[in-house]
Amino acid sequence: MKDILVYLRTKTNSVSRLFLILPVLMALLIFSRAGHAQVVNEATKKRISIGVGLYTDIWMNMPEGTKARAINQGFNVFGTYNIPFGKSNMSFAIGLGLSAHNLYGNFLIDTTKNTTTVGFKKIPDGVNYKKSKLNVDYLELPLELRFKSKSKVTVAAGFKLGFLIGSFAKYVGDGNVNTYFYSLGSKEKTRIKLLGVKNLDQFAYGPTFRIGFRWINVNAYYQLSSIFTKGKGPETYPISVGFVLMPF
Repeated sequence: MKDILVYLRTKTNSVSRLFLILPVLMALLIFSRAGHAQVVNEATKKRISIGVGLYTDIWMNMPEGTKARAINQGFNVFGTYNIPFGKSNMSFAIGLGLSAHNLYGNFLIDTTKNTTTVGFKKIPDGVNYKKSKLNVDYLELPLELRFKSKSKVTVAAGFKLGFLIGSFAKYVGDGNVNTYFYSLGSKEKTRIKLLGVKNLDQFAYGPTFRIGFRWINVNAYYQLSSIFTKGKGPETYPISVGFVLMPF
């Protein structure tokens, strides 16, 4: 199998984004240690929450001729600090997190001749391929209003803002594909990876909803923003539905 790697952004830019991830990882580690440390009192422990989620993305507004796969698995992890409203069952939570969204479909990343607009090019019907996807990763600031009953049922509504920290497109299949970024004329099996997809919007945002019992939750996220900058790419966006485990 032939492997092709294309950098659409500089390595320096990728390294600088890595430094944005480190504070999140450090914060989650601190939250986790604080939640288990013997020196932290019970009141403080109850204010710290760690969540790990798996979900599928339902992609809306796909360009004509292209379609997304039924299951587009994604992943997120977050930590929050909870502020109760007096002695009530209501609280406000703020935190930091990371999320990865995937869009699998019958398309390749392409661009116009003047390279100002990025689009999806449908993979020709005669081409056999195993996988073609777009991945976007965000550093996130989640906010929630929570209600937790005495029976351990939790209902939470909120909003989150994400900042783009990484992206790539990947294709695995026959080599007889043709776009602005790569042109191959052979049927030899090929793996192509484009790092740093152009024209992605730097921000993502939308409302969230979660309901659960004890540490098992069902959650949803409706992204209000397109993943591409308006006018410079498809106006597609995800609706995420999945599960979140919050053991502490």
